[in-house]
Amino acid sequence: MKANIHPHYRQVLFHDLSADTFFLVGSTIATDRTYRWEDGQEYPYVTLDVSSASHTFYTGKQKQASQEGQVARFTKRFGQFAGGPRS
Repeated sequence: MKANIHPHYRQVLFHDLSADTFFLVGSTIATDRTYRWEDGQEYPYVTLDVSSASHTFYTGKQKQASQEGQVARFTKRFGQFAGGPRS
């Protein structure tokens, strides 16, 4: 295996700003910032806008579009093509 070609893998502290949640995860991301976490050690620090703690899909707070309205709109636009047999 070639030497010095792999990025440095280490524990990195990710901070989701919208949910104010911290994640300590192994990563190769490059950052110059550090943060002292609750265990007293300093870790490389990366801020995030969205993570599993704040994304609507993972939190269960996503909005469901009205499926009935979408089907009705599709049928109204393309229903004329579905009626006859294909040749």
